Amino acid sequence: MPTPAFFSRLAVPVLLLCAAAPAQAMDGPLGYDLGGLGGTELTQGRPAPVLAAPTAYLQDREIDETILLPTASPEGDDDRKWARDYISLAGGVITAPSYNGSDDRVILPGFYVRGRLSGFAFSTRGTNLQVDLIRQKRGQKTDLKFGPIINLRSDRTGRIKDVQVEALGEKKMAVEIGVSAGVTHTGIVTSGYDQVGLRVVGLKDISGKHGSWVLSPTVDYGTPLSKRAFIGVSASMNVYGKGFGRYYFDVDPLGSAASGLPVYSGAGNKVTAGKYTLGLAGAYGLSGDLRKGFVLIGGAQYGRMLGRYADSPIVADAGSADQWLGGIGLAYQF
Repeated sequence: MPTPAFFSRLAVPVLLLCAAAPAQAMDGPLGYDLGGLGGTELTQGRPAPVLAAPTAYLQDREIDETILLPTASPEGDDDRKWARDYISLAGGVITAPSYNGSDDRVILPGFYVRGRLSGFAFSTRGTNLQVDLIRQKRGQKTDLKFGPIINLRSDRTGRIKDVQVEALGEKKMAVEIGVSAGVTHTGIVTSGYDQVGLRVVGLKDISGKHGSWVLSPTVDYGTPLSKRAFIGVSASMNVYGKGFGRYYFDVDPLGSAASGLPVYSGAGNKVTAGKYTLGLAGAYGLSGDLRKGFVLIGGAQYGRMLGRYADSPIVADAGSADQWLGGIGLAYQF
């Protein structure tokens, strides 16, 4: 069994492979940057392990970044002030609902870039970008995070397989900006190297498409299992503004006549929780060591549409409230 000294050096590049559904990116919050742990030390001269980086939206749909994948942590530079610099790249494929609430599936490419320079962390997940403006110092076990996010939401802009939903017409891509805030703590349950994170992401449409907002609190947990294996779990809830429900889930009389779906206005009547997600993800070092070389990553996520959103005809009649996601890929860290 690896020693604590090994775990103090553990690191693995990570890609969020399953998150909530194809392209509604950022319905769930951006995860805490576990990759950021990849350069911190729990004690002087001893690098801390890197645990999972929560899954994020691979594309920009409902891909909830609740699927975790770890980041690497090079050694040396013992006199530095900030956590270690790194860049992680990952790519793969995911299978997901064709739109948020669909029972038809599509296969999509997934990609991910994340890194840290001079203590500032950043990540891209498909069509969104996040930057953490709170610099991470070397050796800190509790890491506060806060920074801006920009997201392109492409739900129902294409790949619609259901004939009735397609008859409602494609939606325009929405441009959203917002903030992500959270905290992660290392060494809390199974060892000195597991990690718990809490975060909240808020996004507001600035393009005039749905004209509303999304708020997503998330909690996640990750831990190394051995020298070559890592596992993480997460849970999140998405709360939507009225305009979001009207744009994506209500059906007006003209849309009803074109599609045959009943008229529906319930989703846009009030602010409500519209979906929850539960995710599981893992990483396995193909070289036998999660700290270097290529890493196989994968995960699965279950989501459930709730209340007025589950009652929408595009879900209840043409789709399903149950939303499954799965993905697999390879990651590498520089």
